[in-house]
Amino acid sequence: MFKKMREDIQSVFDRDPAARNAVEVFLCYAGLHAIWGYRIAHWFWKHQFIILGRWISQITRFFTGIEIHPGASIGKRFFIDHGMGVVIGETTEIGDDVTIYHGVTLGGVSLEKGKRHPTIENSVVIGAGAKILGAITIGDCSRIGANAVVVDDVPPDSVVVGIPGHVSNKEDPSGEKKPDFDHNKLPDMIELQIEDLAARLDRIEAHVKDSFPIDQG
Repeated sequence: MFKKMREDIQSVFDRDPAARNAVEVFLCYAGLHAIWGYRIAHWFWKHQFIILGRWISQITRFFTGIEIHPGASIGKRFFIDHGMGVVIGETTEIGDDVTIYHGVTLGGVSLEKGKRHPTIENSVVIGAGAKILGAITIGDCSRIGANAVVVDDVPPDSVVVGIPGHVSNKEDPSGEKKPDFDHNKLPDMIELQIEDLAARLDRIEAHVKDSFPIDQG
């Protein structure tokens, strides 16, 4: 338990330049408190103390503004920055070294029992206000832009922006399995679509000219 707590504190220093010292992180980071509360609630949930697990998760939600269902599965070094308004559903699965920001929802879109929430693989970064809905998978090292709405699977090393989310490959994937915090490097999907349409129009015009040459005489 203490090893995991040390890893959690170190993950804050690794991913938040505002963190100054361990005492500040221990006392003032709501995301950290939410993760620790989740781990206690999850232990009770796994050992069939269902109501107690839910009650602990609700107490944690009251104090942190972050709602993590005790049935969710969360890996190592999970970091929630700021965190207010984060909701993580019951059948969510989160890998290692994942980072999410405030207002993120990992939600379901079905009333059926069973898997109905997302699977977030390792080293994924999810921007503020993003909504990832349904039993979909977000691949390793992907970056979800702020306020994106994602309802389909995302392959590894991708960037997702827009409503609904448009998937684009990273321009320069590092090849390293670590979180990607280049929030300023988001593709303009509308511009890309306009450029694609313009290129197609140029090809059509060239084909028409070749097929029906104009007599200049």
